[in-house]
Amino acid sequence: MEQQNIEPRSFQVMAKPSGPLCNLDCTYCFYLEKEKLYPGTKNWGMPPSVLESYIRQYIESQQQEIVTFAWQGGEPTLLGIPWFENVLALQQRYSHGKRIENVLQTNGVTLNGDWADFFAANNFLIGISIDGPRELHDVYRIDKGQKPTFDLVLRGIEQLIAADVRFNTLTVVNRKNSHHPLDVYRFLKQIGSSFMQFIPVVERRAPQPSAAGLVLLSPNQAADAEVTDWSVEPEPFGHFLCTIFDEWVRNDVGKYFVQLFDVTLELWLGMPPSLCVFSENCGDAMVLEHQGDIYSCDHYVYPENKLGNILENPLAALAGMEKQRSFGSAKSDSLPTLCRDCDVRFACNGECPKHRFMTTPDGEPGLNYLCTAYKKFFHHVAPYMEFMGRELLHGRAPARVMEYARWADNIARPSGCFPQQAPPR
Repeated sequence: MEQQNIEPRSFQVMAKPSGPLCNLDCTYCFYLEKEKLYPGTKNWGMPPSVLESYIRQYIESQQQEIVTFAWQGGEPTLLGIPWFENVLALQQRYSHGKRIENVLQTNGVTLNGDWADFFAANNFLIGISIDGPRELHDVYRIDKGQKPTFDLVLRGIEQLIAADVRFNTLTVVNRKNSHHPLDVYRFLKQIGSSFMQFIPVVERRAPQPSAAGLVLLSPNQAADAEVTDWSVEPEPFGHFLCTIFDEWVRNDVGKYFVQLFDVTLELWLGMPPSLCVFSENCGDAMVLEHQGDIYSCDHYVYPENKLGNILENPLAALAGMEKQRSFGSAKSDSLPTLCRDCDVRFACNGECPKHRFMTTPDGEPGLNYLCTAYKKFFHHVAPYMEFMGRELLHGRAPARVMEYARWADNIARPSGCFPQQAPPR
C-alpha cells in the first residue's frame, strides 16, 4: 500500500465477525451472496489473530474516551457466547482506561435466556431486525428451509425484555410493508420497541453476474438494470415516512424515538447528522470482513472497494488512504445540479450514493432513486422541525410540538399549508 501522511478523521468500523454466514435466507438480503467473494471458505468465524489485531488497533485509533464496537453479519450470534466473552477480555486488555461499549445487530432467531443474560451483564445494546406484524415480517424474512421466522424473533425480543436488555428495532422498508405504515409502527410500539430504525431496501439486479458471481449490481456500475421486485418504491416510501411521522408528532414525541426523525431535527438545527446517508460527504464508516479485509462501506463490499487487510496495513492508515478520502468526497462532488439547487439539500445531501442511479429531467446522472420520497418527507415535516428547533433553542421541551400539531390541525388552511407562527401561549 502506498504510504499516506494524512491523519485520518474520526471513523467507525462495522465488524462482520461471521462474514455473510447467516441462519436466515431473507429474500432481500444483499449480503448473503458475498460468500462468493471468499470461495472455498469453510470456517467463517473471525480468526483469533484478526480479532485481537482489530480490537487493539481500533481502540488505539480512536481519540475519544468512549469506543464503540459494532458487530453485525450475517448473523454474529452464530459464533456463540464464548467467542464474545473472548471479545470482552481482549477489549479489557487493550482499553488503556477508555470505556468500551458494544452494539450487536441480530435477526433474533438464536436468542434465548443465556444470550439475554450475557447481553444484560455486559451492557450490550442490541439491534433486532423485525419488519412488522406476522403477515408483513414473514413475506421476506424466512429461514434456510423457507419457513417463517416471526415467532422466533418475537420470542427473542421477549427474552431481551425479560432480562432488561437495551434494544432497538431495525425495520427494512420493502415493497410489501411500505404500504402499511401504521400497522408497522403500532406493532413496534406494542412489542416494546421504544427506538426504531426504518431502512429502505433498494437493490438492482445485474443483467449478468459479475466476475465474482455476484447478481446484485454494484453501486459503482452505472449500467441500466432492473430494480428488484422487493425494493421499496419512492412514492410508497414517502407516504410511509409521512404517515408514521404524523402519528408520532401528535402522540409519541419523547416517548418513542424514530432514528430518522431525530436525525432530521439535527439537520434543522444545523448539527452534523448522526446518520451517514445525510452527511455532505461519507467515507467514515468502513466494514471489516471476517478475515481482516477492510472495505469502504457496508454497501460497497466489492473487489474495487477493498482498501486492504488489517494484518498487512494499520487500520488507521487504511482509513486515511487517498482512495477512501476520494470515495467519501465523491458523494458531494457528483451531486447533480438539480440536487445542488434543491431547497432541502441541506437535509438530504443526495442521501446514500448507493441509491443515486437515476438521471435528472435534464439527463444528468446521479439522482437518487428515492428523491421524491425524501423531498416529500422533508417538506412535510418542516413546520414541526422549525417549531421543535425553536423550543430547544429557548430551553423548552421539544415535546410541546404535539400541542402545536393539534393546534395546527384545527386551523390548517384548505390547501393543507400550516401557519408559520407559533401557537398562542
